[in-house]
Amino acid sequence: MVTLITNIKELLQVRETEILKVSGTEMAVLPTIKNAFLLIKDNLIADFGQMNELPELKADKIIDATGRIILPSWCDSHTHIVYAGNREQEFVDRINGLSYEEIANRGGGILNSAKKLNETSEEEIYEQSKLRLEEVMHLGTGAVEIKSGYGLTVEGELKMLRVIKKLAENYPITIKATFLGAHAFPSHFKENKAGYIEEIITKMLPEIAKNKLADYIDVFCETGYFSVEETEKIMEAGIQYGLIPKIHVNQFNSIGGIQAGIKFKALSVDHLEIMTPEDIDALKDSETMPVALPSCSYFLSIPYTPAREMIKAGLPIALATDFNPGSTPSGNMNFVVATACIKMKMTPEEAINAATINGAYAMGISKTHGSITKGKKANFILTKPISSYYQIPYAFGSNLIESVFAEGEILT
Repeated sequence: MVTLITNIKELLQVRETEILKVSGTEMAVLPTIKNAFLLIKDNLIADFGQMNELPELKADKIIDATGRIILPSWCDSHTHIVYAGNREQEFVDRINGLSYEEIANRGGGILNSAKKLNETSEEEIYEQSKLRLEEVMHLGTGAVEIKSGYGLTVEGELKMLRVIKKLAENYPITIKATFLGAHAFPSHFKENKAGYIEEIITKMLPEIAKNKLADYIDVFCETGYFSVEETEKIMEAGIQYGLIPKIHVNQFNSIGGIQAGIKFKALSVDHLEIMTPEDIDALKDSETMPVALPSCSYFLSIPYTPAREMIKAGLPIALATDFNPGSTPSGNMNFVVATACIKMKMTPEEAINAATINGAYAMGISKTHGSITKGKKANFILTKPISSYYQIPYAFGSNLIESVFAEGEILT
């Protein structure tokens, strides 16, 4: 199947040569071609350029994109899409003055989701989760990472990872699976934290590795959850089973989690709402991607990742949704990009880079996703007629997407 898209008002994130990520001042540079064409062969990008360079060719389908912009699909590197039910009541509790920590301490939060998940069948969890996945795909997400972490039992965690695997098999986008058994301590291990960590290492990890259910291992490294020492022990065990670390750090406190992630060559460190100068310095000479989750900050009314300080220090940044039932019940990457511009003072160019090429890096898929490059997956967004790509974050409440292409095909 050969598809030719012509008269594209502007083709964004064009990279002639392969790059894995952009950092510092490079984040402000978004290469584009105006009045462009894009050629797709099967599920890959075959060619692109200005309309006056369009060669003679035969196409099975020709699409006229006059007035419209094309950009790579969003790469959402941090989600918890697979869960059961919701936590609407906790939303109201927070409005009435309870903090996230207070809700967690009385059995809400992650433990509430774990209870619901373990009471729900695998089939029902899949049915609920696929609706969320379909929603984010139509909002422009072309690759997504999904974590476990609401099981907190051997069978619960395996059940979640099997659902993620089934989603990956049934939908035409790249899905990466992350094992997050160390999301919280279950109630029955409240007085025996070492026992739960032992269960993660000796019971969960062997089964996950045996059945090839995960790509990454994650830990919620935070005061009241997993200490730095515990995080390092779990990361080390995951690495021995072939899993690459991607960890939750610095959501409420800076306790050394970033340094631990770098020590174990974590692909990404995520959240980063609280950052010290020492945390920023630690990231400077690493290959670890800092990932900001601005819609979590929005929903919980907590600080935003200090993007300007980090970019000024020469760091890269990726953006992701943190889609989950408790702190971010939204997988809308368009809102994430807008919020990064509005609240984190990122420029549209920086935010789009963070949500595409850097998001792909944070999932280990930069070679196939995240830019308009020959040979990469034909996963991209075709906007409605808009004045410029600045309108994407500017009109934050509008759906400006006309079509989403996944693996070269328009989603219906």
